[in-house]
Amino acid sequence: MFLAVCLIWLKTYLTHRLQFELPVTGWYQELILFISPASSILVLLGLSLLLLKDRPHRAVIIVSAVSGLMLLANMLYYRFFNDFITFSIMRETTHIWQLGASIFDLLRVSDIFVFADTALLLIMMRMRNYRIVSVRRTQSLFTIGFAVTLFLLNLCMVEIVRPGLLTRTFDRQMVVKSIGAFNYLVYDAVVTTRMETRTVLSNSEDLAVVKAYLDAEPKDKLNPKMFGLAKERNIFIVSMESLQSVMLEREMLGYELTPFLNSLIKESFYFDQFYHQTGQGKTSDAEFTVDNMLYPLPSGAVFFTHSHNKYYSIPKQLKENGYYPVALHANDKTFWNREQMYKTLGYERFFSAEDYEVTAENSVGWGLKDIPFFEQSVEKVRVLPQPFYAKLITLTNHYPFTLEEEDRLIPQYNSNSKTLNRYVTTVRYMDEALKQFFDSVKAAGLYENSIFILYGDHYGISKKHRKAMAMFLGKEKLSAVDHVQLQRVPLIIHIPGVKGKRISSVSGQVDVKPTILHLAGNISLRGLGFGHDLFALNKPDFAVLRDGSFITENFVYTNGKCYNKRTGEKIDGAFCEPLKQQAQTHLKFSDKVIYGDLNRFAESRKKPHHP
Repeated sequence: MFLAVCLIWLKTYLTHRLQFELPVTGWYQELILFISPASSILVLLGLSLLLLKDRPHRAVIIVSAVSGLMLLANMLYYRFFNDFITFSIMRETTHIWQLGASIFDLLRVSDIFVFADTALLLIMMRMRNYRIVSVRRTQSLFTIGFAVTLFLLNLCMVEIVRPGLLTRTFDRQMVVKSIGAFNYLVYDAVVTTRMETRTVLSNSEDLAVVKAYLDAEPKDKLNPKMFGLAKERNIFIVSMESLQSVMLEREMLGYELTPFLNSLIKESFYFDQFYHQTGQGKTSDAEFTVDNMLYPLPSGAVFFTHSHNKYYSIPKQLKENGYYPVALHANDKTFWNREQMYKTLGYERFFSAEDYEVTAENSVGWGLKDIPFFEQSVEKVRVLPQPFYAKLITLTNHYPFTLEEEDRLIPQYNSNSKTLNRYVTTVRYMDEALKQFFDSVKAAGLYENSIFILYGDHYGISKKHRKAMAMFLGKEKLSAVDHVQLQRVPLIIHIPGVKGKRISSVSGQVDVKPTILHLAGNISLRGLGFGHDLFALNKPDFAVLRDGSFITENFVYTNGKCYNKRTGEKIDGAFCEPLKQQAQTHLKFSDKVIYGDLNRFAESRKKPHHP
């Protein structure tokens, strides 16, 4: 049993150290990382011994195998999302299994290591004739008590380095580094359960606190040249899967990666300092933030956890003004719980995979290729009542970025990252699909009376590919500021007949809702939210990321440090301090709105704006 504990402890530590990119510096943090798995392992063992006191050898094997499965699940999830499994994600098992082929692509031969201790223990038990001794209840309870003592010691050590760490759940890597992935899962379950009780306990007084804060913020001074510019036009909004701004206006081996988008931004409003603000919900988080000007949750996906809340979304508000809102995405309607959430958000119709002609010939990776998706989608929207609001979500440029030879318009990149090598080809394919989409819209006679909003939903290449990305960008290595800048995604607003321009003010997905409503001539922005009209004359240069990082015109704050945005050099934290509190308040109050379903108390709240 002692050997089993040591083996499980060792494999857990090594997995944390080698498989996850945890910010460990110095011997003291290394010691914390080494100690952190012990308490959770002993708790698991103690509970197993309580249940199987007469078969302690089985309890040991169960703990060994379960810990291996938990580590493997976290490793695969981390490779895909660059994040850790939370309690909310554990409850969304149908979504996890829908990752399908991506899971197999993520597996490595070396992953078998997490079950090496289980195999060794099984072999030892078969080779030697052990005398099975029953474990007394007091021994099991002592094991659990000792584990709790170890955990408290762990917390005391963490408090010296990071005071109040467990109150900052958005910094997940820091928390996992400090208490381990197993303990974090339990901690997150407690936090999530406590947060969910707020829906029942919240009241209009909670609304008053958030409302007072929002009302104290400067109101948007609308640009009279932009207000109502798209009134009564159809609105196409396109979610460009995994597209980062770094891919635009760039060549690789003499090939232009996004020739169509590059030409489109020359005649459109292009926001080159626009950041995604997604969390664990990725594409669904981007949809949620764009539709509601609220930040996603620190754990789990809002589309799953709070799909029955009250929201004053874009579709709802446009519908009140005569628009017909629809969503089109050639994926299973239950993925990310879209079928339910779209009803909550006010979409009149959801065209999902069952509404498309999907065959083996026109599919790759996650499903229907983008070119046939757009072809079939235009046929569906051309018969809709006008004006309509049509959200289209692309799919081909999705991890693992697979593409058949006949669809590759450029060769793969040549780096040590197969993911990045494939990514450039799917980016180019999506660009071609968007070109054909615009051509189809023109052919359908919809172009002149429409506006087009194209946005990237989240990053495509995670930090684990930093060496390959540094090579791609022609740098020796990427700095902390570089990593934040790679969170920029494109936002293109194209209005036929209107000359656009490049806009470099810092903004994020939370700013899209007020922008669309003001362009559409809706002078009443309803509901609680944190966005600003992107064309407002007093738009602040400010974007908050879900992990607590924020960006301004001159500074970048990330991982608890302040940097000069232009030079990338670390500077005195006092430069970032004034906005640090504002960023944390935005996230905290947005969570408060969602967890407490505060919009149900806010029916009378309106924010009038005048051009």
